[in-house]
Amino acid sequence: MPRMVLYLILISALLLSAVPAGAHHAFATEFDAQKPATMKGIVTKIDWANPHVWFYINVKTENGTIENWGFEMGGPNSLRNSGWTKETMKIGDEVIVEGSLAKNGSRNVNAKSVMMASTGKKLGAASSQGNTVD
Repeated sequence: MPRMVLYLILISALLLSAVPAGAHHAFATEFDAQKPATMKGIVTKIDWANPHVWFYINVKTENGTIENWGFEMGGPNSLRNSGWTKETMKIGDEVIVEGSLAKNGSRNVNAKSVMMASTGKKLGAASSQGNTVD
């Protein structure tokens, strides 16, 4: 009987440890590297959380309407290693973002780099596609 309890505990621990891994995704699952995009806009929201940091900007379209777009970056630790802090980008900042569009046509982009329009400082976004900054 004690051996059975030990096996049940072990199996439960293995199953529970797999839950966070299942929530993560690969770049190619959601984004298309063959659909690059560069957008400029004003930051409206920042979610600095695991497993990915997301930020949102208002982008002015060619016909003058405003669209809100979401940008996925790497996790907080990867961004810190790339030179980011929670204070690097603030709501109201103007940014220029390079990345890849979502496969499903939604207004989501996997950010590859982010440039602060006011300073010209460009940082990698710890993208799961790659983190090269030109």
